[in-house]
Amino acid sequence: MASSALALDDNSLDQLASLRATVGAALEGKPAAVDLALVALLARGHTLIEDVPGVGKTTLARALSHAIGAHLSRIQFTSDLLPSDVLGISVYDQRRGEFSLRRGPIFAHVVLADEINRSSPRTQSALLEAMSEGQVSIDGTTLPLPDPFVVLATQNPQDFAGTFPLPESQLDRFMLRIRIGYPPPAIETRLMLDPPADRLARLSPAIDLETLKHLRNLADRVSLDAALGTYLQAVITATRHAPAIALGASTRAGMDLSRAARARALLSGRSYCIADDIHDLAVPVLAHRIRLASYSDGYVATREEAETAIRDVTNRVPVPL
Repeated sequence: MASSALALDDNSLDQLASLRATVGAALEGKPAAVDLALVALLARGHTLIEDVPGVGKTTLARALSHAIGAHLSRIQFTSDLLPSDVLGISVYDQRRGEFSLRRGPIFAHVVLADEINRSSPRTQSALLEAMSEGQVSIDGTTLPLPDPFVVLATQNPQDFAGTFPLPESQLDRFMLRIRIGYPPPAIETRLMLDPPADRLARLSPAIDLETLKHLRNLADRVSLDAALGTYLQAVITATRHAPAIALGASTRAGMDLSRAARARALLSGRSYCIADDIHDLAVPVLAHRIRLASYSDGYVATREEAETAIRDVTNRVPVPL
């Protein structure tokens, strides 16, 4: 993406710092997860938060929506959830003699798709158009979604009972897949004394939606020079030729890695990307989008195996000096 010279002013840097501090205050002790969620937010991407129950997945989503002053629409995905429960449905009004649209919870700036892998693939696919194009189709009518529109989905590991693996087409719509993990013991003790819900209630929003749009525009203008573009392309191409990987990263994945790298640079207070922005984001951006060669033998690879495969790729691709 071509970009004009970008000069970061103190106000924008203060807004970014306030955004990071507000979300971090709600999810204490997890700065890496907070930064990745903010990278996706600034890069206009959607985030898949995958971890065991009870480590703060929903708290992170709530904190993010609170920090930007947005209303959070929460959808609890279950095995009996229907696409119309997500998108909405046309209802016939007998008094008026016509159909009227009853909009579903997808019509919100921030949508929390809680435990998304507990619903059927048919219901999961209801999010595809929304996440890709910012619109939904209901009974032949296409309707735009609010701008900005962000999906934060949580899911438990696939070996938990009652879960359906997300199909490749759905996974490819998530810019980042992140994990949170257990907090350090000292912080975990403090959380038991001061629950996150109480902490969120005491926090003020860091920015508003218009400021978010401004920061996103700044991220678009962060410089990614030709040498880094060649490096990024080499990483994407290497995933398609690695012996351990049967299905490599898509073009969409490469574009997402580019946008995420720009957002990471902005969050770090830089107007330009460095190689580390691409290298360090390769795993959260790419690992959930590939299929390992062992998959074709009837074995579904673990998350750790997919992440190791991406690390092996990035370790083999020369970093520009």
